[in-house]
Amino acid sequence: MTVILALHTLLVLTFTIRILLRDDLSPPGRLAWFVVLNVLPYFGSVIYFLFGETDIGNRASKRHKEVFEEIQAKASWFMGDAANTGKLIEPVYQPAFRYAGSINGFYPSTGNTAELMSDGNETLARMVADIDAATDHVHVLYYIWLNDNTGRAIAEALIRAARRGVTCRAMADGLGSRVIIKSALWQRMKEAGVRMAVALSLKHPIRTILTSRLDLRNHRKITVIDARITYCGSRNSADPEFLVKAKYAPWVDIMLRLTGPVVVQNQLLFASDWMQATNESLDGIPLSSGRGEGGFPAQAMGVGPTERHGATPHLFANLFACAQSELTLSTPYFVPDATVLDALCAAAYRGVKVALIFPKVNDSWIVAAASRSYYHRLLDAGCIIHEFKGGLLHAKTLTIDEKISLIGSSNLDLRSFDLNYENNILLQDKATTQAIAERQRSYINRSEVVTLPSVLAWHYHERIWHNVIATIGPVL
Repeated sequence: MTVILALHTLLVLTFTIRILLRDDLSPPGRLAWFVVLNVLPYFGSVIYFLFGETDIGNRASKRHKEVFEEIQAKASWFMGDAANTGKLIEPVYQPAFRYAGSINGFYPSTGNTAELMSDGNETLARMVADIDAATDHVHVLYYIWLNDNTGRAIAEALIRAARRGVTCRAMADGLGSRVIIKSALWQRMKEAGVRMAVALSLKHPIRTILTSRLDLRNHRKITVIDARITYCGSRNSADPEFLVKAKYAPWVDIMLRLTGPVVVQNQLLFASDWMQATNESLDGIPLSSGRGEGGFPAQAMGVGPTERHGATPHLFANLFACAQSELTLSTPYFVPDATVLDALCAAAYRGVKVALIFPKVNDSWIVAAASRSYYHRLLDAGCIIHEFKGGLLHAKTLTIDEKISLIGSSNLDLRSFDLNYENNILLQDKATTQAIAERQRSYINRSEVVTLPSVLAWHYHERIWHNVIATIGPVL
């Protein structure tokens, strides 16, 4: 008994000191780990060792620094000029665009156009048609690439393109796409001449566990064709029926097809991941200004564990603070930190109409419980919460004042904030924003409003459950 008690004390003391030495943890994060380590010292110690710290490893961090130094040296002209923010963006929204530019060095360039895809079928048809029309190169990166109708159609289009001499580079995340990476279809792409790479491979899991974390993932969804066309949004290379989690189907996504200078910024973001995974240089990646007449200003951005801590929540907080009359947000995973939660409530308190759209049924019971722990405070502040009932709403969208849009792969949860590589495009355009806002209204029409009386009527055990999960949220 004495030995067990001594071991308990040693484990708790060791990890407590480690947690107290960390400057990157928030006070709620420290508290959550203290709770877990004291209640479940042995299990908690193992979990902390595996998942407690956001560290991609020294070698990967060094390579990331080298990659962006090379991009800055060879392609800074394509990244936009910081001075453009003051010239192209309305003054009230400039702080958000400036903050976004500070993350990777991508700043707004004008001359962009966008089309909002009507649904998954149009997205797939247009994407395949664009790949079939490619004359120089096609670059794709997906977190989840399934061997279903969508996944096979994209793969076959790449095979056709490679066979006619188009340079094709294809990447997929080592965890999210682990099945297709081991499939005959992946091998067929290789044999056809498609250049393949795995982002954050799980080939050496023990080494990954010892030097990094298994759950640091590349969650990006990037498609670039001839440096003229890019697709950005929430959709993976997978059918809406999403066979790996079919009981939550359909997965409702949103995608923009864009042209203009922002395409090359997305190309450089793809290049950063390709260079990291293959150790190749930027020299083989085609770059073109893609500048068109007219159009609107937009900028790409990428976040991840090798960027500065807190970049995503700070970006959202800046955007919320810029809203003058209304903001509408849709996300499947809502577990905000204090920065994001306070900024949302502050916007509502100062009279901004804040509409939030979450799925009613979530594929993550942890996220579902944690999300609902914030409902009372949000509703008290005047936010309007809608729970979508037509499948799993996977669209990650933010519209502000029907002028500003943010669209991409980032959720408002701790995974997107700290662990995942994400990509987004921030733009200022009335027509595009109104199109996205109209899509958001279609989500609202398929939702039910959550009222404060209904939240107050939740059973005690529900409220306790939601708050317990939220309390240990930083650990999950």
